Amino acid sequence: ANLRGSFAKIFERLRTANPKAAWPVVKRVCLVTGVATAGVAMLAAPVFATELVVHPTKLEWPHHGLLASHDHGSLRRGYQVYKQVCAACHSMKYLSYRQLVNHVLTEDEAKEECAEILVQDGPNDQGKMFDRPGRLSDALPEPYDNPEAARYANGGALPPDLTFIVKARHGYEDYVYHLLTSFCEAPPGRTVDNNQYYNPYFPGGALSMAPPLYDEQIEYDDGTPATVSQIEYDDGTPATVSQMSKDITCFLAWSSDRNHDKRKRILFKAIIILSLGATLAGIYKRKKWANLKTRKVIYKNRPVPKDL
Repeated sequence: ANLRGSFAKIFERLRTANPKAAWPVVKRVCLVTGVATAGVAMLAAPVFATELVVHPTKLEWPHHGLLASHDHGSLRRGYQVYKQVCAACHSMKYLSYRQLVNHVLTEDEAKEECAEILVQDGPNDQGKMFDRPGRLSDALPEPYDNPEAARYANGGALPPDLTFIVKARHGYEDYVYHLLTSFCEAPPGRTVDNNQYYNPYFPGGALSMAPPLYDEQIEYDDGTPATVSQIEYDDGTPATVSQMSKDITCFLAWSSDRNHDKRKRILFKAIIILSLGATLAGIYKRKKWANLKTRKVIYKNRPVPKDL
């Protein structure tokens, strides 16, 4: 009732006051009303568990930049990490072996890789399905036969396909890298269910995937701590957690945008051609317009006829 009476007095004053004198009061009322409305809306907005996440820090990646390309040594190591670690649970069913050629593997290496798998094909002349060695046109094998088998093996959680995972997540490469390197104990007051692990970069904080990359800690007889790499890179690069996370992230970024390098090569060629074309067009224009641009026109007064 008091608030209603206050507003009634304000409007009565505005109705009877001079318009010029009432304008500051109108501005003040609108400002107070807007601030109060915004504050109420912010306080009334619900907070969901999925919003309790840490936003990934921006990192420098070798393929970022106008004309930068992928680090193909990192792509090769990232494929090795996927094959030895991630492929046990995650599929890449939208990536075929032929797409690895000249980017991750040589053609002979890709043929050797795909020959190690068996692909169901058919039917044959007898109407039966049969298994054959893989070809370059075949997709990478899936770890499970169907989604139900994948959920059963992972406690009800379905491991996502990784072919386009970088483009499908907010933060892109930064999110994937921080997710792989940021598993930790839940903070005080925060609990996670059994068979779940805390990660501040995952929406909600709890996910069913255990830390996939780690350094195997061993201890020497004299007590000196030592580290054994989870995998051994073919090129001898030390396989630390951060290095493996960086390599698998680069590989997944390439998988999400396989035309990245080709597109930038075309852009580079287009810039050269357009630059040459602009230079030639400028020279042609200056030559054609030189006579007109440098011409000097002088008007002389005509003599007045004598008979006027």
